[in-house]
Amino acid sequence: MRVAIVAEYYPRASDPVLGVWAHRQALAARDAGADVRVLVLHRPLPPLAALRERDLAAARAALRQPRRATLDAIEIAYVPYLSPPRPWSYSTWGAWAAPQLRRALERLHARFPFDLVHAHYAVPAGDAVRRIRPDVPLVVSVHGGDVLATAQRSAHARRTVARTFRHASLVLANSAGTEARCRALGARATTVVHLGTDLPATPARRDDEPPTLVTVGHLVARKRHADVVEALALLAPRHPGLRYVIVGEGPERHRIEALAAQLGVRDRVELTGQLRPADARERAARADLFVLPSIDEAFGVAYVEAMAAGVPAIGCEGEDGPDEIAAQGPGLVQVAPHSPRALAHEIDRLLGDSQARTALGAQARRTVEAAFTWAVCGEQTARAYERALDDTFRPRSPG
Repeated sequence: MRVAIVAEYYPRASDPVLGVWAHRQALAARDAGADVRVLVLHRPLPPLAALRERDLAAARAALRQPRRATLDAIEIAYVPYLSPPRPWSYSTWGAWAAPQLRRALERLHARFPFDLVHAHYAVPAGDAVRRIRPDVPLVVSVHGGDVLATAQRSAHARRTVARTFRHASLVLANSAGTEARCRALGARATTVVHLGTDLPATPARRDDEPPTLVTVGHLVARKRHADVVEALALLAPRHPGLRYVIVGEGPERHRIEALAAQLGVRDRVELTGQLRPADARERAARADLFVLPSIDEAFGVAYVEAMAAGVPAIGCEGEDGPDEIAAQGPGLVQVAPHSPRALAHEIDRLLGDSQARTALGAQARRTVEAAFTWAVCGEQTARAYERALDDTFRPRSPG
């Protein structure tokens, strides 16, 4: 089968990490038998944050993105379009992108007559495809943002997401919780497809390394890095050598640094900034525990990446992603959200019993091997494509 993938989040020349999971799913689907090409919706405009901070490099990067690229033998075309700034207009971006995407899809179809379109997110990618190709089966992947953020912004945004869900031949949700939210917004046919990870060789930690916690994730408030810093301060008297490594970049960096200094643990916290995916996984694999007490967590590839390396993970109770991962097998421990004290208690328990922690890490790896590899993801994705093509598809108006 021939598949055109349309995505907003996808690796770029200036940011090879952005949306790397979408690229890895494309590779997995290709390895499972699908023939794929990728169109990336690209706004050649500097982010507002870059303008506010006078970050000329970030401002120029959007303008310098090449129009075409090949990544791991997958052809990628970057489709430039203009739209108003994100905060007050994001739900309309599909309409702004549609004219340019129409031309890109027509050019692609002339040399690669695709059977279906797979859009990552209902907005803007799915909405844009819905408007311009109502005659082609549409598969929409929902990674959380559509239902946890975009649809909550306004009545217009909710209607836009709902229209796209109703139009789609099949909606792929990254967890059962996400799937239920999609159905509540009108999705007619849904299935769960988990993103995956590689299974690295089990790393051997050096005996002389201090006990280490690690978090891999964008530095935004909902990831709750500050809770880990507070837990670290609570644990400092009992674990004088304990360190905390934070891999990622984002607007919360200064707040995290200030909090660590205020609590007297700044010398125990290392902020690496954004690393290449392989380097981020390597840092996580060297830790004793992976700790990410985030909220509004629809799935969380970072958990399973750490678990694949035999590192036990800690997430929050009542979150779609951690609930889903924990349901598949041991390896992820859940604590109450918004509670640095509960987090500190669980970290203390696991650090205090090295045999139990090692056993939990081995179980974590087996859980990932059974349910969360890229091979499993690719097979699930290819089956979803076949289902979308097998189902009776009735062209719908783009209204």
